[in-house]
Amino acid sequence: MKSRSAVRSPFWPGAIVVVLLLLASGVARAQGLAVLPVNIQMAPGQAASTLTVSNRGDSATSIQVRVYAWNQPNGDRLDATDEVIASPPLATIPAGGSQVVRLLVRRPPLGREATYRILLDQIPPPASPGTVRVVLRLSIPIFAEPPARVAPDVRWRVEDDAGQAYLVGTNIGTRHETVRNIVLVTAGKVPLKVEANVSPYILAGATRRWRIVASGALPAPETSVHLSAHTDTGTIDETLAVAAGP
Repeated sequence: MKSRSAVRSPFWPGAIVVVLLLLASGVARAQGLAVLPVNIQMAPGQAASTLTVSNRGDSATSIQVRVYAWNQPNGDRLDATDEVIASPPLATIPAGGSQVVRLLVRRPPLGREATYRILLDQIPPPASPGTVRVVLRLSIPIFAEPPARVAPDVRWRVEDDAGQAYLVGTNIGTRHETVRNIVLVTAGKVPLKVEANVSPYILAGATRRWRIVASGALPAPETSVHLSAHTDTGTIDETLAVAAGP
């Protein structure tokens, strides 16, 4: 989820391995760091929240916190923004200590949910020649609701695009939807495998595609498949027509 102009890795000497974790729930733990929460939901009228980073390692570690606007024009994109302030943006956490990061939304969202992502980077100490350091990067979503009631409204279809089938969800609603445990089955009761490791979020006004990687024959246009899945707002149980691609 990187924007070439917005998300740049700072220069660090030595060999570095960056670990990117995209999290939706629970507590993030890696390299001695624990972060809570990993999904920030701001209610209508709420302008501030906090993030707690705990160092469970045996030595001090430094972190950098940056906030980006998160959109899905054609896949996930992060853009520089001044709409959310993170304080402090840099911190050193002693072994066994913790750091509270305060988040402030400067302008309340209007009309639909506003979405952002926090990139939290662990800043490594200088590396010795020939060593490899594993550096943690967490990408944490922020969902800020406007005063008006918001709700997702996802329309589903299966689309054939030049011989490749996709499950497509278009969210015409005003709030994100989270989709997990997707199961697709053809009218002939043949299960279809959907690509894994895809972000489960469909933001308001956005479209997300999951590539169907079935081992057997892909569904042809004008046929149908059955979709079942779990979302934040309930279960999905629909029969979808397979349409020809654009």
